[in-house]
Amino acid sequence: MNVTPLDLRQQQFRTTMRGFDKDEVTAFLAEAADDYAEAIREADRLRQEVTRLEGLINEHREHERNLRNTLMTAQRLADEISDNAHKQAGTIIKDAESRAALILEKAQSRYEDVQREIDGLRLKRREVENSVEAVIASLRNTLEFVREQDARDREEKILLHRPRPLDSREVMPGWSQDRKDDGPVVVERHA
Repeated sequence: MNVTPLDLRQQQFRTTMRGFDKDEVTAFLAEAADDYAEAIREADRLRQEVTRLEGLINEHREHERNLRNTLMTAQRLADEISDNAHKQAGTIIKDAESRAALILEKAQSRYEDVQREIDGLRLKRREVENSVEAVIASLRNTLEFVREQDARDREEKILLHRPRPLDSREVMPGWSQDRKDDGPVVVERHA
């Protein structure tokens, strides 16, 4: 049976002899009814508070769930961004490495071409040096030959212009001299 504060106030008891003091019982019931009414009000207030707090808890749980979902989504997104960044970095590094290898290969090829050109130029230089040395030697030989020829020509001219020493006999113009190794010189006159 549910007893309300009003039931406590309106409750009537039979009177008997040797019973309780009516005023005291009524006062006690009124005080109990007041306390009971206060307890019911407090219980109602606490129920409302519990309902309000349960609503807040549910609201907070919903916020927590949303935050958790947001955090998980953010974490997934951060992981995806990080993975994509690592993949892009790997791709960029591979591209850079292949470009660097290509550049090095071209540089090596160009270096080898230049080295071949240098070797070819050195060989041509040696050939030109040898050719120039041969021309110089040829010119030197020619110059020596010309000088020797000039010296011979001068000597011959000098010999032609210089009187020749003759034997003790003079040769006359118009006369020829025949000389024999074992005999005396005979001078004959030609007519």
